Amino acid sequence: MPTKRRELQTVVHWRRAQLINAGLPRLLAARVARDGRYDLHELIELIEHGSEPALAVRILEPLERDDAA
Repeated sequence: MPTKRRELQTVVHWRRAQLINAGLPRLLAARVARDGRYDLHELIELIEHGSEPALAVRILEPLERDDAA
């Protein structure tokens, strides 16, 4: 596996773990972790301040859908 791809995969795995620890269901965490347009820190902050995880994702959902994400 090329180094750049391996690094990206490591980042996605880390993001997924952080999201699961914050309370996102595994499938939602996996989807969000792959989409770099989400601000992970803001998402976790919303959850820590009482937002339901799915609502926090909707609030920060990118306006334009990117099929490549």
